[in-house]
Amino acid sequence: MATSQSLSNGDDHESSSLFCESWRFSVEANNAGNWSAVPDRCLEFVKDYMTGDRYKSDFGLTAKNTLEFAKSVDIAEDGKDAWIFDVDETLISFLPYYESHGFGKTDQKEFVKWGLRNKLPALQASLSLYKEIHQLGFKIFLLTGRPEWFRNFTTTNLAEAGYSDWERLILRQPSDENKKAIDYKPEKRKQLLDEGYRIIGNVGDQWSDLMGYPIAQRSFKYPNLMYYVA
Repeated sequence: MATSQSLSNGDDHESSSLFCESWRFSVEANNAGNWSAVPDRCLEFVKDYMTGDRYKSDFGLTAKNTLEFAKSVDIAEDGKDAWIFDVDETLISFLPYYESHGFGKTDQKEFVKWGLRNKLPALQASLSLYKEIHQLGFKIFLLTGRPEWFRNFTTTNLAEAGYSDWERLILRQPSDENKKAIDYKPEKRKQLLDEGYRIIGNVGDQWSDLMGYPIAQRSFKYPNLMYYVA
């Protein structure tokens, strides 16, 4: 009981560090549910994690595991083996925004405006993975929750970050505007199945990128402690 109390109410550095490690695990295991902001006591923890070696290591190992699976696939000659990537926090990153604005709750309008004014950098481990996946012969589909009017900006940003040769960039159409990601993304995957594609792999930073029918043969989740998308 004393330990439980210290985790929920303790203010000392040690108990906060332990709580934040547990919160991180809860987020990545999808146990935290629809969380809206980093707990105040964990802001410094998240900053240290996202800007330090731990995030790069976790991200890099996930990319390594993903590539190991991709290399094990016997790719068919019909060109229908598909691999899906999310975009934000999967291929390119808003981390510079959070570094300059803090890791607390964000102003969504300011967040979008910043994204339109600035070029988001590539996540290097994912860029290397992307190129390897393409070289193996998979057809790459980029499935993002960004709206259609972001297309030109997104295409330019991705190209400048080093990405190329995707089969299709799928963005939200007006009819998708009010759909949650957990509903929107499976619908788009189903459309690919209906076109005859086999979804072999799927990579994203949100559980809503990966869950829902149809799912890929293997799904891989990158870490993200900055925000949650339902």
